Amino acid sequence: MLPTSHWSELRENTCVWGIRILYTIHGWFGYWPFRLCLFPVVCFYWASMPLARRASREYLERLEAFTGVWGRKPNWMDTWRHIALFSETMLDKILAVSGRYPFQKITVSGEELLKDRFGQGGIIMTAHVGCLELCRSLAERVPHLHLHVLVHTQHAQEFNRLLDRFQPESRLHLMEVTDIHPGTATLLSSYVERGDFLAIAGDRVPVGGGKTVCVPFLGHDAPFPVGPYLLAHLLQCPLYLMVSVHEKKSYAVHMELLAEKVLVHRGNRKESFAEYARIFSDALARLLKQSPYDWFNFFSFWNQKHE
Repeated sequence: MLPTSHWSELRENTCVWGIRILYTIHGWFGYWPFRLCLFPVVCFYWASMPLARRASREYLERLEAFTGVWGRKPNWMDTWRHIALFSETMLDKILAVSGRYPFQKITVSGEELLKDRFGQGGIIMTAHVGCLELCRSLAERVPHLHLHVLVHTQHAQEFNRLLDRFQPESRLHLMEVTDIHPGTATLLSSYVERGDFLAIAGDRVPVGGGKTVCVPFLGHDAPFPVGPYLLAHLLQCPLYLMVSVHEKKSYAVHMELLAEKVLVHRGNRKESFAEYARIFSDALARLLKQSPYDWFNFFSFWNQKHE
């Protein structure tokens, strides 16, 4: 078993100047020269990060045992491919926020959920799957949609500053989750009441000691935050899921309604939250079976420190 840790304790491994060079190579010469230059970078990262390799192997083995997606036991090549896909996705993140990604190649399912409910806000749960920035960029393309993203960026400040340079003007409002205090609830409520959406990751244990529930994920109990469900309950608004996964040579953005309203039983709040966390984890497992290398949590997800 991998050592118990918290994802926010992992040091940032982003080499900003290296990403900028690779981005320039892609702009000048195209995708395949970019991939050739990326190859030694991926090899170095794979060889020098044993914890990431082991976390990848743990996830891939549990995905295979739960879904039978490959019909064989994952090996070291699968962990290399997993990390390589994550590295390629770094470029897609920058292309997405800079508006240079070919959005016409993306397939979108569930987009009508936002358009048909114009004026009704809600909570959008995301996950560290595929290219999250594509979801954000596509959301900006929906007329009159305002999205407030609750984030924790302290462990990846350099890469996020790089993204900011490519997206100086945005209708997205980023809010640090570590800054949330009782008064913030009133602010978030005002956003939803005017028809805005709040986006929050549902696959990361809270940084500031927030509550979690343990539910099965890929056949093993894992901690999930209760924050998204608690917010949806307090704000009395719908709860959605939005993620992107690789599909052919591009991505498929998937959106679905998880709950019209999050109902919490007075006598057993934790079990109520666990019920919704199971819905989320089941949806996540279903999407990962569709694109198994798209899970980008390179730490022991099942063995995190949590409350």
